[in-house]
Amino acid sequence: MNTLLVFGYGYTATIVGAQLRDKGWRVIGTTRDPVKAAEMQTEGIEAIIWPDANVTAAINSATHILICTAPDKNGDPVLAAFQSGIEAQAATIQWVGYLSTTAVYGDRGGGWVDETSDLNPATARGNLRVQAEISWLELGKNTTLPVHIFRLAGIYGPGRGPFAKVRAGTARRIIKQGQVFSRTHVEDVAQVLQASIASPNAGATYNVCDNDPAPPQEVIAEAARLLGLPIPEAVEFETAEMTQMARSFYAESKKVSNQRILEELDIILKYPDYRSGLAALLEAESA
Repeated sequence: MNTLLVFGYGYTATIVGAQLRDKGWRVIGTTRDPVKAAEMQTEGIEAIIWPDANVTAAINSATHILICTAPDKNGDPVLAAFQSGIEAQAATIQWVGYLSTTAVYGDRGGGWVDETSDLNPATARGNLRVQAEISWLELGKNTTLPVHIFRLAGIYGPGRGPFAKVRAGTARRIIKQGQVFSRTHVEDVAQVLQASIASPNAGATYNVCDNDPAPPQEVIAEAARLLGLPIPEAVEFETAEMTQMARSFYAESKKVSNQRILEELDIILKYPDYRSGLAALLEAESA
């Protein structure tokens, strides 16, 4: 039986796991939250509360591994805990996917990047991701593990969109001259991962994003338009009250190319731009 082991069974993994479960896969996921673990069990996902429980048996039975956990100052937590155990199963593991971020490219002043671009992260978070990518790719080179890196743009989808804030009147259009982001719908992330699983290419790196990088204020305005509500006020970035985390996202401006997933994995995006993605979210809410 094909068995997917997910380290960090969160938002993206929930979509991928459910789809593979429905295709007859065995899906195992780790979480730190006992409540989340109970929810997973009711959905047919085998839950492991890690780091409290032993994961060795799950590693030994896995044919595919997806890493969704974030690195910390000590590096990638999965490699730190289980590298030798994963190496020992290299002969039977058919695919390894590591979810990274487009933050590894850093700030490009609104210019384009692709998978061949130099990595120059502007944040500590981006630097940690670069080091984690290197560690996983080195593991793949030193073993027969087919490691793949997926650099995700900003993820949105059910429960993760701008509608709630627009309805509540708390949304703002933060204006920073020349600022542009790439983004991706969670269902498109799921189809990219499954396409890679179906056609492994050991050592490959993929950007995962839609076709339409856009300023963030345009996304907020479109959400308001779809709701038939007034467009939220414009606030200059320099004077806007924001958390440090939110402000850090504005330290980078770039357009991310997705040509590799379109050409190599034959992906036809379900939501090629934020307009189609937001419209689908609102339609699903109404349904």
